Amino acid sequence: MSATKADLRAAILSSRRAVSTHEHDAEARALAEHATTLAAAGQTVCAYVPVEAEPGSLELVDSLYRRGVRVLLPVARLDTAGSPLPLQWGEYVPGELRQAPFGLREPAEPWLTAEAVGDAVTLLVPALSVDRRGVRLGRGAGFYDRSLPSASPSARLVAVVRDDELVDRLPAEPHDVSMTHALTPRLGLVALGTPDGPGMGFAT
Repeated sequence: MSATKADLRAAILSSRRAVSTHEHDAEARALAEHATTLAAAGQTVCAYVPVEAEPGSLELVDSLYRRGVRVLLPVARLDTAGSPLPLQWGEYVPGELRQAPFGLREPAEPWLTAEAVGDAVTLLVPALSVDRRGVRLGRGAGFYDRSLPSASPSARLVAVVRDDELVDRLPAEPHDVSMTHALTPRLGLVALGTPDGPGMGFAT
């Protein structure tokens, strides 16, 4: 019997919490070293600052910025009914992030509209897992589900995960936006869209 998305989320979050600080920091440094594969100077990347046990660190964002990449970070808000709005974006400036809702860190205003995502050649997307076909498992809030359809058709959509979170198959739904790539500490940037691969399978 296939695991549900809720089961998978719980299992992966528990596994991430068990990762030692030393291992997490080593993986974060490895992810930052892959910044050169994501964009060239003058191009735009939509990135994010990891929270809690998410893979990565601010160093990946800084690595892009130091290379002359324009980095946009997400601004997450709810509408008056409590539903997620498409993400707005703010330009990253080192040392000027502030605490934000949902435990995030975001740039100060002024913010760009949701349509600014269309400027990006690469979008780094938080994920709990991604499969070889490009199916992404997020936390279920829906911010990225509402935002990714506005990305450029030529943009790389990159799920940032730990190595063992790149798997063979995850449960998919019709509204899911497929990732084109995964970024992992050991493997670096991995093209997705193939049904089979060496990843472990959380679901069958």
